[in-house]
Parts: sequence; C-alpha cells; structure tokens
Amino acid sequence: MKFIISVLALGMLASSCGSFKAKRVDANESDEKGLTITDNWIAADTAQVVADILKQMKAHPGFSEMKTKHGRPKIFVAEVQNQTAEAYFPINDLNDELLNELSMSGDFKLVDQAAREKILGEITYQNDGMVDPATAKKIGKQTGADVMIFGSIYMKPEKRSGKTLKEYSVNIRLTDIETATEFLRTRAKINKYSEKNATSW
Repeated sequence: MKFIISVLALGMLASSCGSFKAKRVDANESDEKGLTITDNWIAADTAQVVADILKQMKAHPGFSEMKTKHGRPKIFVAEVQNQTAEAYFPINDLNDELLNELSMSGDFKLVDQAAREKILGEITYQNDGMVDPATAKKIGKQTGADVMIFGSIYMKPEKRSGKTLKEYSVNIRLTDIETATEFLRTRAKINKYSEKNATSW
C-alpha cells in the first residue's frame, strides 16, 4: 500500500512539474497577460504614463515659454515620489523611464543628479595633489540647471463586493530654478479594474 501511495505521489509531482510552460512575449502580450495576474502597476503602465506626460508637456503653452527663455534647457530631475500605499510600487523604473524619454526627446540637457556626488569626489581627488595639475578638472565648472522637475504619484482605491478600481495619478511640475515659478504642470492617470470571486483569485 505504501508503495502505491509513493508511486501516485511521484506521478502527481511529475505531472505538476511537467505543466509549467514559459515563452518570450512582446510588450503588448506581456501587458495583456499581466492583467490576468495582477491589478498592480506593471511595465506597460510606466511606458504609457511617461508617453502621456511628454505629450502633455509639449502641448502646454508653458513649454513654448520655457524654450523661448532657455532654448534647450538644462534640466535637473528630482525623483518622482511614491505617495501610494504600495511599498513595492516600481518607482525606480518610473524615474528611469522618465529620464530616458526626456533624453530621447532632444528637448533637454540632463543634469545628472545621481552622479553629482561621485563626480564631486573625483574632482576633489584630482585637486588634492594626486593628479597632474595639467589634467585635473577644476572645481566650479559644473553646469547649473535651468529647470527642475518635481513629481509624485498617488493611488486611490475603491472596493466593493470583490470589485476594485485603482486610480493612479502621476503629477509632474516643471519649475524655473532662477525665479521659482512654474512653466507647466501635467497629470497622467491610469485606471485599473479587477474582480475577485469567492472560488478563485
């Protein structure tokens, strides 16, 4: 009897392991499959909301005003802040995507926030007498930004009878550093609806 039970258990284990399948999918299929697994923020949401933000920015009257004043402005991007209740919200991906798309647009010169401290450390080292003065870079030559981007993301959930609607709102502001006045602000939204019944997820 024990032998039969062991054989059945091994058979069930083998069949469960054999049922796993994986394949590569494109971004659209990944998005569709992701919606069958989770109602949390996924990569397609990041791409969509950043594209929407840039589209709104370029259509805003303040964008033309900024270009008139600064040409191709030097922009410092403060990190978009996660103000949702979701501890695992992929805020770093959102920040990286925003930086990538701002760079790709060709409308801005980015001032690298993340590299500033490391660059300062290297310049300090070069000017401490350890490097040939003819090749040492000088302190005080870094470029100052013209414009600063501030941002935040919020999520408002509504739940009833196993149904959930999540409204994500990404808010971005472009501010002139010299005058502390706003050129523009935009808001992009993602709404995610899900249902949960008693017999499944």
